[in-house]
Amino acid sequence: MAITYLEAIREAQSKALASDDSVYIYGQDVAGFGGAFKATRGLAEKYPGRVLDSPISEDAMIGSAIGAAISGMRPIIEMQFADFSSVAFNQIVNQAATHYWRTGVPCPITVRLPSGGTEGSGPFHSQNLESIYSHYPGLIVMTPATVEDAYSMLLEAVAIDDPVIFCEHKFLYYHLKADKLPEDNLPLGKARIAREGRHATVVAYSAMVHEALKAARKLSEEGWELEVVDLRSAKPIDTDTILGSVARTGRLLCVGESFPWGGLCAEVVSRVVSEGFHLLDAPPKRHNSRDTPIPYHPNLWKTHRPTWQSIADAAKNLLQM
Repeated sequence: MAITYLEAIREAQSKALASDDSVYIYGQDVAGFGGAFKATRGLAEKYPGRVLDSPISEDAMIGSAIGAAISGMRPIIEMQFADFSSVAFNQIVNQAATHYWRTGVPCPITVRLPSGGTEGSGPFHSQNLESIYSHYPGLIVMTPATVEDAYSMLLEAVAIDDPVIFCEHKFLYYHLKADKLPEDNLPLGKARIAREGRHATVVAYSAMVHEALKAARKLSEEGWELEVVDLRSAKPIDTDTILGSVARTGRLLCVGESFPWGGLCAEVVSRVVSEGFHLLDAPPKRHNSRDTPIPYHPNLWKTHRPTWQSIADAAKNLLQM
């Protein structure tokens, strides 16, 4: 029976709770209601007293988690939407991220961010914040694009002694399925070649990996073979795999659903230009959502974010340079 991306996240949390008594889950409506997207459904009954409803205060949620973590616990915090984590921004970047460096005491919290857009979600429930959190030393930022990575990387996040921002994409919750859960996985910080190619490299992450793969399949019908690299994590970032791919193709297009200004795609392009300029046969390009607040209307939303069609168009422009 196929397992969805959302079910993989639920199963990873269940395994973490079963394996380590110091793990608990905390968030708004995560216990009786099972979470806004049902990522914790059934876990409160299975693990009494360890799946706890929080007040409607993201600041308090993270603050209490930091206190618990430095006392020996390993909290998993669910934000209802990634956007709401901005209310806890001070706690995350000024407290959790710096704690080990200030005190020598680790702060092993995992903050789950239901990220990305869906039709009609609008500007307050659709954002991708991986670039913002990657800016701060001390944080690990994961962006799983597959069912297998959603499961294995979440388990890895809980086990790591550093604070982890776990960006799970809402659009993938039910749209993505796998035959089974993995028994092993690539290590943190290692990118994955999702599709081999020779004409251009497309670096993507999270839901954009699937849009890039569809674009690659469509362009292969015209004789162009795109190599698609799935970053898997925003920080650390696997520069070596990116450069290795660009060395094979000579061209780079980086795709992200986040806003373009100062984003993860800009970081990828910067690294390739500074460390692999001699590998390029054309100027590297990035393709992001538009630099505006995210619109509510489904038709506007579809033109706001990258799609396989817009990625294919951007790749064809790059190939013609």
